[in-house]
Amino acid sequence: MPTITRTDELALFCDSAKSAPYVTVDTEFLRERTYWSRLCLIQLALPPASTAKTPGGEAVLVDPLAEGLSLEPLYDLFRHPGTVKVFHAARQDLEIFFHDAGLFPQPLFDTQIAAMVCGFGEQVGYETLVRKIARANLDKSSRFTDWSRRPLSDAQKAYALADVTHLRVIYEFLVESLRTNNRESWLAEEVAVLEDPETYINRPEDAWLKIRTRTSSPRFLAILRELARFRETYAQERDIPRSRVFKDDAMIEVASTKPLTEADLARSRLLLREARKGEIANGILSAVKTGIETRDLPQPRDEEPGKPGNAALSDLLRVLLKAKADAAGVAPKLIASAADLDSLASGERDLPVLRGWRAEVFGQDALRLAGGEIALSARNGTVRVVPVA
Repeated sequence: MPTITRTDELALFCDSAKSAPYVTVDTEFLRERTYWSRLCLIQLALPPASTAKTPGGEAVLVDPLAEGLSLEPLYDLFRHPGTVKVFHAARQDLEIFFHDAGLFPQPLFDTQIAAMVCGFGEQVGYETLVRKIARANLDKSSRFTDWSRRPLSDAQKAYALADVTHLRVIYEFLVESLRTNNRESWLAEEVAVLEDPETYINRPEDAWLKIRTRTSSPRFLAILRELARFRETYAQERDIPRSRVFKDDAMIEVASTKPLTEADLARSRLLLREARKGEIANGILSAVKTGIETRDLPQPRDEEPGKPGNAALSDLLRVLLKAKADAAGVAPKLIASAADLDSLASGERDLPVLRGWRAEVFGQDALRLAGGEIALSARNGTVRVVPVA
């Protein structure tokens, strides 16, 4: 099983790949001990029986941990407009390349999104598509191995290559399905989100918005915001997991107890021992002080999406969504989330479900239902839209 470890080998493969219509791509990485993902392996495959003359054949492994290897030839291929870069569930892969090189592979095709558009269900897994489309089975025994250790075993290499070789069959099937159903533009809208840098930027000042808490006191939220800001900054700068600084439950405890001294921190039940002294302790106390003193208080957030009095309309929208999704052969969650439906029922209109292909499939009728222009009727087990006179 060929493994590329030198820049000149990678350049030869990537230069030849530019004459191919597409290249399938996957990565293996570790993130358990770092904030940023550590890239450990890259898999690449060209179309079967490709005319491109590549060292090592149609499918290769690239070892980014090899001494002296530069990934610039790969990034040059990612910039090449004539070769489609095919991934499955690309978000984490793209985050790595965006963080490392500030670029996104283009043009980009995500088979997970395409499969959802083509009616294969919500967040369909690669193994499912291999079984249903490629008519093959995967050996997943190497899935959770340590990809940073060298040398890689033959089992690891075989597993890694399977992630891009079967992907070729899946890609070609989905491309034809999208073309037949005239849904290429639907996929393009979804891929645009993946190619938006905002998707991958974690701003410390917004980190508190991801913390689940039942307390809505503005002062509590102000302290929580400052603690989350400190943790995010500290973790990013030192490339360590957030949980190594302090965990969410400890953050909520601190925001509630408002410690002012290290002695106060020592009484915490949930803070790690390392967080009760030194830089982390100083950062916590400073964040608490800032949160107590600030006049910029966050507004309480609704724990449950939607507003009182709209539960019935939300339920009707769910029925309509299921009917429309079934009729279109699209995964319902790709069209709208439960939060989208509740927000729509509450009167919000600046929502993705009311734009682009989603509006055509569901959003326009959702607005008509909310406005009393249509009703829902059941006949022979099928939900139908009925105009209201």
